[in-house]
Amino acid sequence: MDKKKYYVTTPIYYASGDLHVGHCFCSVLTDATARFKRLDGYDVMFLTGSDEHGMKIAKKAEEAGLTPKEFVDKTVDGFKRVFSKLGISYDKFIRTTDEQHVKCVSAIMNKLYENGDIYLDKYEGLYCVPCETFFTESQLVDGKCPDCGRPVEKASEPCYFFRMSKYSDYIKNLFETKKDFLVPESRKNEIYNNFVKDGVQDLCVTRTSFDWGIKAPFDPKHVIYVWCDALVNYISAIGYGTDEEMFNKYWPCDVHFIGRDISRFHSIIWPIILHAIGVELPKKIHSTGFITLKGDKISKSKSNGFDPIVLADRYGADALRYFMLKDGPIYNDIPFAFDVFLKTINSDLCNDLGNLVSRTIAMITQNFDAVVPQPKQIIDEDKVLIDMCNNLYNNATKAMDEERSDIVLKDIFDCVRCANKYIDITEPWVLAKDPTKKDRLATVLYVLTETIRICSVLLQAFLIEIPGKILEKFDVSDNLRTFDSIKTFSLNNYGKTVTKGDPIFPRLDIDKELEYLNQESTKTPSTPSIQETTEDEPIEQISIDYFDKVKLEVGTIVNSEKIEKADKLLKNTIRINGVNKTIVSGIAKYYKPEDIIGKQVIVVTNLKPVTLRGIVSEGMVLCAVDDKTGDLSLISPNKEMPDGSIVC
Repeated sequence: MDKKKYYVTTPIYYASGDLHVGHCFCSVLTDATARFKRLDGYDVMFLTGSDEHGMKIAKKAEEAGLTPKEFVDKTVDGFKRVFSKLGISYDKFIRTTDEQHVKCVSAIMNKLYENGDIYLDKYEGLYCVPCETFFTESQLVDGKCPDCGRPVEKASEPCYFFRMSKYSDYIKNLFETKKDFLVPESRKNEIYNNFVKDGVQDLCVTRTSFDWGIKAPFDPKHVIYVWCDALVNYISAIGYGTDEEMFNKYWPCDVHFIGRDISRFHSIIWPIILHAIGVELPKKIHSTGFITLKGDKISKSKSNGFDPIVLADRYGADALRYFMLKDGPIYNDIPFAFDVFLKTINSDLCNDLGNLVSRTIAMITQNFDAVVPQPKQIIDEDKVLIDMCNNLYNNATKAMDEERSDIVLKDIFDCVRCANKYIDITEPWVLAKDPTKKDRLATVLYVLTETIRICSVLLQAFLIEIPGKILEKFDVSDNLRTFDSIKTFSLNNYGKTVTKGDPIFPRLDIDKELEYLNQESTKTPSTPSIQETTEDEPIEQISIDYFDKVKLEVGTIVNSEKIEKADKLLKNTIRINGVNKTIVSGIAKYYKPEDIIGKQVIVVTNLKPVTLRGIVSEGMVLCAVDDKTGDLSLISPNKEMPDGSIVC
């Protein structure tokens, strides 16, 4: 019998810089969905890729002294390294510079042109370069881009337009009648009220002010608008116009996963293009929220991302995957905090799951020579846990039909915690002391073993290393690692030899790890190790008005001391305008406290206070750092100045 098909996609990521934690959430969520469906017997096509055209990339390449293609080649290499590190199991990686894609976009644009849906006119209006998006004056927020909050540029050039207004009634009807076309409902309502209800406007679909893009087939002086190029990837990758058998097999797409900032393009432009060329619409667009830092969206353009490689290298890919899938922004924005991340890993992976596995193996080793015993009589206190296990698979399939990895993980770990409670209730250590209770002990340890197996098999969809380690410890054969094997709780999987081995997840020292992560967070996510280049990234320019918001003053260090269990931090008391401020600085590697007392330094005095190691830090001391040697020096005035002198 042919397998059921399942086609799932991430957005294709814009190749203007490295991926950060925010991008990785969408990829991990898509990957978990794809892995679950594969384990559940589906023929899965999982597509991801890179969006490589547009004015922004052309500018960045020029600033880097590279051709646009050289620039995106390096960036895409970085994308793939991140995906490999996180275990992203895509079936195909599409690039918008691929010849197959270029031909597909050209053919579709030509078809729209020949149908009379594209016409020549002149564009005079506003354009956001980072978002590669046109806006009207009324769509701006405080005069800036409504999506990224950055300034827009006035643009005036001859352009071809897509007659989207012709399809206003069609798109309005789509929003009003197709319930799950765009989820969540709140996002659908937002797009409808702001962009659909009063009719859609014609879309400028070509540019002449730059040439890094696909040439319009009907007028090669024009380059196709990046969004009309990028959206087509979902059908060009599976053979639209070139491989009819493959295209018909996988289309329509079951789920497009996207970030909420690009919901408008996917829910308005994309369905209108498909309708205009006579192609069925995708079944669902799942619009996720953002991972935020200090209330702000993580963004390349804001340079506030955090390198996922740092987290995966230090804690393993499963730690990051688990946290994202359990607490990530499935629908709504979710703040990312290092302490919550670390405590979640310690609590769930180390304490709950890790302890359950280690306790069970230890008791089987001590009482049954490391061989899983045959269960005897099942009683009511066993049935509570067995019933939870019997419900796991069915509940998981229902949740994953809604792409709710968070619900599945909650159910799995509820079962894990119930198993730990089951140990406390049954007290196997007491049973072991009574030879007449040997059969009861065997049943208890078997029930625990089978519970661990069922939870681990289901976890294979979400974590890439830990489930395999657990199943190896219990010598679970391949045929018992399938979803078919966990639909009912079996009483026949005994006789296997267990192995203690290393803990599945070591306990973390929260204070130590917070210190490490807080230091790493000051680094930008774009590094030579990702980009394989030693050239500096182009630095975003700011206005003098923006810079004027930063208050710099001269202060004198009147006291300095080391912070207990923090090798890199000093607690400094700095006098500014006769007032002492406490400022924590990561300079202990370079300065002894006694060497800097009395030294004048430059201080940012209007930073929002933060708590480091339980100490409220009220500013920042400026330093100069050699990024090649790592050497650091405090910045001081070249002659003594009154405390509180303004640096300008």
